[in-house]
Amino acid sequence: MAKLKAYDNYKQVEYDYVSQLPVDWELLPNIAIFQERIERGYIEEELLSVTIGKGVIRQAELDKKDSSTLDKSKYLLVHSGDLVYSMRFRQGASGYSIYKGIVSPACTVLRPKRNITINPKYFYYMFRSGFYKNYVERFAYGIADGQIPLRYTHFKRMYSIVPPLKTQNAIVAYLDRKTSKIQEFIHKKERLVKLLEEKINFLVNDDSNWKQEKAKWIFEDITIKNKIDEQLLAVTQDRGVLPKSMCNENFVSPTSFEGLKLVVKNDFVISLRSFQGGIEHSKYQGIVSAAYNIIRLLPEYDNEKNTLFFKYYFKSPKLISLLNTVISGIRDGQNIHWSDFKNIVLPLPDKSVIKIVLDNILTFEKLKNRLHKEKDILKEFEESLITQVVTGQLKVPDATNKEAH
Repeated sequence: MAKLKAYDNYKQVEYDYVSQLPVDWELLPNIAIFQERIERGYIEEELLSVTIGKGVIRQAELDKKDSSTLDKSKYLLVHSGDLVYSMRFRQGASGYSIYKGIVSPACTVLRPKRNITINPKYFYYMFRSGFYKNYVERFAYGIADGQIPLRYTHFKRMYSIVPPLKTQNAIVAYLDRKTSKIQEFIHKKERLVKLLEEKINFLVNDDSNWKQEKAKWIFEDITIKNKIDEQLLAVTQDRGVLPKSMCNENFVSPTSFEGLKLVVKNDFVISLRSFQGGIEHSKYQGIVSAAYNIIRLLPEYDNEKNTLFFKYYFKSPKLISLLNTVISGIRDGQNIHWSDFKNIVLPLPDKSVIKIVLDNILTFEKLKNRLHKEKDILKEFEESLITQVVTGQLKVPDATNKEAH
């Protein structure tokens, strides 16, 4: 980014916090650029999803279960090259589609007007910029649990920056390269983390010579209710137990905090999805749904080593498989009760190998935490770069220029 320079000449504009644009750039209302695409009834088309991190992707690429309605007749058709945004536009849920498919009717599908030639992917980058996401907030209504509906009737009144087509193409080519390099770096680091995680899964399950005890001799069932002043916690499969305020997901909030169960630091939570994703560890104190079961290490086993060991053992494929084996008649979304869990046989690590296991776990956690920090820094850099480029503060090299590569 240090090599990029400003454009030679600018003109003054009044557009959110953008006060100047290159002289040959335009500022146009969205109604002059885009038309809403409303085509329904294509129920045989592939289901697409608008995500915060990846833009428009196939629904099949998501890890989560398809929660869409069975009736797809009102779903909106998306063509390759269309732009799509959802109710989470302000959080970054917009994208450029390379697929033909259908999206939820809660989304808005945009196509370029016939009398204007643009590179839609330039606008995809502009919609991702920090300034545009803030700009959206002034036109969005009905904020609910992080969702900010931006109807097309309001979107069309907004303005967008429109460089010459040649410049749009150069910006897209440049940002495609830069963002691809960032994603490639992250992917390599994530692969290292994944390999170490697989090693840990092997170590925590290499228990053939370890002492075995029923869960009820290692853990106790905890039920403490009516702590209404505690923070509300969310139980997730990928991040464990964490404050609801830290979640982007649209978790349903309870109408009353009375009856919710207290969780303290280093408790474990058996959730409605534990038979799919294991049992979750909590680093936080707060309250969770009364439908969940809270378990805690008995005093004689309550130490840092055992807490760390079970944090990973409870997420291992072996334990998840065991939960599905010993619990009969379990249905999607049904809880696993203490009466089901207490007789499961759990391993207690042998002292001769516990240090090896814990050393690998600590290395993994350090690597994972460092990756999170690096991803945050790269995300901030990427958003800053995109914002400066799409607003004309920095000039990218021409796509045919060797400097561009």
